[in-house]
Amino acid sequence: MRIIVTGGFGDLGSRVAREASLRGHDAMPVSRRTGLDLTTGAGLVAVLRGADVVVNCADDPRRGAAVMVDGSRRLAEAANAAEAPVHLVHISIVGIDDFPMSYYRRKLAAERALAASGAAVTVLRATQFHSLAAFFARTLTRGGLTFQVGRMAFQPVDTDWVAAQLLDVAEAPRPTGYERADDIAGPEVLTVAQLAAAVRRHGGQRPGRVLPLAAPFGALRAFGKRQNIPAAGQARTGGRTFADWLAQQPRELEGR
Repeated sequence: MRIIVTGGFGDLGSRVAREASLRGHDAMPVSRRTGLDLTTGAGLVAVLRGADVVVNCADDPRRGAAVMVDGSRRLAEAANAAEAPVHLVHISIVGIDDFPMSYYRRKLAAERALAASGAAVTVLRATQFHSLAAFFARTLTRGGLTFQVGRMAFQPVDTDWVAAQLLDVAEAPRPTGYERADDIAGPEVLTVAQLAAAVRRHGGQRPGRVLPLAAPFGALRAFGKRQNIPAAGQARTGGRTFADWLAQQPRELEGR
């Protein structure tokens, strides 16, 4: 199977391309560096020629809707217009339907654009990756104090496992139109306080004092109400735990 991976040199996309190759597929990671520009459509026809599946991991939060929404729409239209229709597999995020954060709103707009495209599309929603959960824990910790905003928690998921789930979807029969795969999530729900304590221990520090705060408004209020976590039994779970992931990271965590 010939599998194109847009955003194929990013964190998730590179893992998808590697997993596809390990499974014996003809995997082709593509991005602006290879001549594909989703903001204009340049290179799309050539990239999709002979493809069976395209896994869309392209993202650039700095460019607003240009890549995530408009680019996803262009990709779906090109996949649908290809000489042999291409199955588009798209990664999205659990809980974005009513989440007051611009990034999540764009992810939802991208899903709607794909649904309206008429293309054969499967959307797979995942919870936040381990690295992002650790980033939130570090951001909400100052000195020896961790701010627990409302009931804010994460059900962080292992990026490698997400890549494998995307490949499982890619290997499945192509749908006749738009569909959603079962949501996926990590094996455990952890509060910000629990995440921060684990991160501090990993860095050789004692867990700090926890200061509970009311969830104020906007995105923090939504996180505080756990809108980012699937309801019990509403997602498939798997992959490494946060502790297992953390054990493989450098002592000083960076980025997100």
